[in-house]
Amino acid sequence: MTKTFFRYVIPSMLAFALSGVYAIVDGFFVGNTLGDQGLAAINIAYPVTAFILAIGTGIGMGGAIQYAIYDGARQIQSRNRYFWISVGCLISITILVMIVFIPFNEPILKLFGAEGLLLSYGKEYLHYILLGAFFQIMATGLVPFIRNMNGSVQAMLAMIGGFVTNIILDYLLVWVYSMGMKGAAVATVLGQGVTMICCIFFFYRRRQHLFAKWNADWKYQVTKIFTSAISPFGLTFIPNLTLIFINKSAIVTGGNVAVSEYAIISYAVCVVLLLLQGVSDGAQPLISLHYGRNELYESQKIRNLAYIASTVTAALCIGLGYAFRYQIGYLFGASEEVVILFAQDFIIFLIGFLFVGISRTTLSYFYATEKNLYAYLLIYCEPLFLLVYVCILPLIWGILGTWLATPLSQFSILVMSLVLSVHVSKQTQVNKN
Repeated sequence: MTKTFFRYVIPSMLAFALSGVYAIVDGFFVGNTLGDQGLAAINIAYPVTAFILAIGTGIGMGGAIQYAIYDGARQIQSRNRYFWISVGCLISITILVMIVFIPFNEPILKLFGAEGLLLSYGKEYLHYILLGAFFQIMATGLVPFIRNMNGSVQAMLAMIGGFVTNIILDYLLVWVYSMGMKGAAVATVLGQGVTMICCIFFFYRRRQHLFAKWNADWKYQVTKIFTSAISPFGLTFIPNLTLIFINKSAIVTGGNVAVSEYAIISYAVCVVLLLLQGVSDGAQPLISLHYGRNELYESQKIRNLAYIASTVTAALCIGLGYAFRYQIGYLFGASEEVVILFAQDFIIFLIGFLFVGISRTTLSYFYATEKNLYAYLLIYCEPLFLLVYVCILPLIWGILGTWLATPLSQFSILVMSLVLSVHVSKQTQVNKN
């Protein structure tokens, strides 16, 4: 079981790490071209990009979880219908997103606190991101299905293809042709387009195994997809509510310098959080498969392996983050002042990695085994804790209080996840007896 676990988890970790690098590549090229203002503008605009990606991830994961459960139960027609219904949902939601968001580009950025040059840069970047929403939603929505079809390596390769494309185009469009924010956005969109094409090629080769007969169950299956999607959507997007709350607080308590500093912090944290999500989401197909077979003990063994893997990964990231905290700041072309502040304050965020590693694994176990209510609680209570802390702590400690709000909210979710996990274990034991 351990070998199978790592056969799923290691490619997933690499794929999610790449998606984290995806998030910082634009910041690297723009920061080294336009400086602190360009870096801060991408950081302020990024929650909208993240919302688009979270929609794709949510629907894709929601459908893929059901696909794995019904695959474990050997209900092939229902399994295949979940795939095709999810594809239809992804296309439909893309159209809706473009209709809703494109006309309100500027008001959304103003709501996030952008003004002046930050607003101008943010509008340019977000405009092209929204025009390419189809590529981003389809790419993030199709990758989970590949992973749940025993194609974790292929999913990783699809993301590598998009990642390499993004880097090459960022270099050409931002540095060589000086297209600035527009170039960074176009590079991101086309990179996701390459990932989407790789996914389509994978499914085309397996098309004979995806044949489905339609019946009246499709409405029920749509409901199941969206019920399961709420958890992975929140898991993907909630960190960006953190971004919004902390950015707003940083502007008030520390000004533009604090926003530029937090841009680097958020990039570094993003990579680690996605690496930890790679552990939990890599374990999900196996957990769901055993759950579909009613093998609850095996599902728990996979979860426990994920606890160990995520804790070790978090500890390594803490060590590396501390050792290279100065180099990280210089990587983004930040000013000397911002680099020094980042190196001092990043230490506050490092301890939260341990909290997140454990709570993310618990959360993944919950939604992989259809314990959706518990998953919802863990996901959507975190921004509530953060909002409380970010409203109170800066009044006491200023910008230090703003930074402390994140690890404290992560610790609060850790405690909640442990309490819920013990409760579920007791329920399972009672049901056995």
